[in-house]
Amino acid sequence: MARFLYVLLVIVLFGVLIAIHEFGHFITAKLLGVKVNEFAIGMGPALWSKRKGETLYALRAFPVGGYCAMEGEDEDTGDPRAFSRQKGWKKIIILCAGSFMNFLLGLVIAVGLSLGTTEVRVPVITSFMDGFTLEGESGLMVGDRIVRVDGHGVWLYADALVYLDRNDGVSGVDLVVERDGKRIVLDDFPMTRSIEVVENGGTAKKFGLSFTQTERLSLAGRVKYGFLQSVDFVRIVWMSLGDLVTGKVPVSELSGVIGVVDVVSEEGAKYQSALTGVLSVLSMMALIAVNLAVMNLLPIPALDGGRIFFVVLNGLLYAVVRRRIPERYEGYVHAGAFVVLLALMAVVAFHDVWKIFA
Repeated sequence: MARFLYVLLVIVLFGVLIAIHEFGHFITAKLLGVKVNEFAIGMGPALWSKRKGETLYALRAFPVGGYCAMEGEDEDTGDPRAFSRQKGWKKIIILCAGSFMNFLLGLVIAVGLSLGTTEVRVPVITSFMDGFTLEGESGLMVGDRIVRVDGHGVWLYADALVYLDRNDGVSGVDLVVERDGKRIVLDDFPMTRSIEVVENGGTAKKFGLSFTQTERLSLAGRVKYGFLQSVDFVRIVWMSLGDLVTGKVPVSELSGVIGVVDVVSEEGAKYQSALTGVLSVLSMMALIAVNLAVMNLLPIPALDGGRIFFVVLNGLLYAVVRRRIPERYEGYVHAGAFVVLLALMAVVAFHDVWKIFA
């Protein structure tokens, strides 16, 4: 029963993510004078609809999307308020607004959750594993604060773990540490992995560093902590995309809405306390909100980023040769890409269902 309730909660939260994204497009279009024909949450048959002024507002059956249908998105309809007739800067603001609202939602959730955090662990070395041979003034010392790992800034304790874990432990680690107020650069630092006993009594291959120091957060510190978490989510998304492109993570690991609902609801249901479960779900939804913000801005046709790409491309073409790509051709590209995306969503959904029942 608890699992079912968490599934409902996650579905509702997905609806909120979609609604806030489309509301970003909707409100900026309205503010910039663009005609909006329909504002819908969900896809498929309409469960409820109401026309107010020139816009039809609808709630549709399947909670897997939504849209803000503006006049003349893919072709010039002759209406002076059509999207296609707007200046480039207006188009870019409207197209970016959805992702901005998703990121803002993720930020609000992260900051809201961090307000209840009074103490956090920090990336300061407190001890070394037995046999660690690189301790000393020319190496690492207790009290060193990890500032960068392999070029990545360490803002939170978790960053140090993530980026150290991504190092192969063979070719050396590029470190920047803060010691007595000074920054010390340790390029190609020859740390290697060794067997270490972890908290649950098992073993793992680690570099031999221990981080147990904590610090108390003021109100301003909690807000900053939540902000850094949300910015960190952006880095996680980019890192995951890079892993997919390079093959470090197989495509079979992709999950769609069904897989995400299953994983997030399972995460919430594993806690005995309902409050802890809900907070855990909200934390994961903050990451998903930022994920949606980043993914929608990728220069892929049919996504907001793909449309922004065409706006910029048309601007450059007009500046050079005084011509633009005809709207109908751009529309064909977006329509074709949308069909491909729907097919990919169907395949991923099938795979998600297969994993659940398997």
